[in-house]
Amino acid sequence: MANQPAGSILLLDEAYIHLSKAWESRGSDLVAADKEVMILRTFSKLYGMAGLRAGYAMARPDLLAKIDSLGAGAMPITAMVGANASVKQKNLVPDRRRIIREVREDTFSFMDKHNISYIASDSNCFMLDTKRPAKEFMQAMMKEKVWVGRSWPSMPNYSRITVGTKDEMEKFKAALLKVMA
Repeated sequence: MANQPAGSILLLDEAYIHLSKAWESRGSDLVAADKEVMILRTFSKLYGMAGLRAGYAMARPDLLAKIDSLGAGAMPITAMVGANASVKQKNLVPDRRRIIREVREDTFSFMDKHNISYIASDSNCFMLDTKRPAKEFMQAMMKEKVWVGRSWPSMPNYSRITVGTKDEMEKFKAALLKVMA
């Protein structure tokens, strides 16, 4: 913010903020201090509602007015009901953070034990070094009935792995050993 050009708005994407160790330094404090900042958050990650396309923006009213004409703001009723119910659950965020962290760290320990390379993360996903074109890895995992994430042109031998439930990650680990053998 110290180098922000006059008249500009800093856009902070906090899609993973609930899973981050930086939770205590979230940007909402900047909004509360009337800074030239807009925060975007989603219910897709920690809340597990990616298919519902629920999210929100936080900023001063005058800054939010600037995006009104972009058509943002209309969410499906199912997304609004799901989001509303989720924020009313008192322990949902800390409980989900703990569960995701435990499952993620267990998966990392498993991969360390089996010398499988990955790029660790604090979020609900990580990048797995597939040691070959990731598309081939993805197809091999599909044959084991485990669907994994995509790859990017800049990292063609890495696949994005979303941390699932304990049972889902047990299936992932079993399939991973077969596919990486």
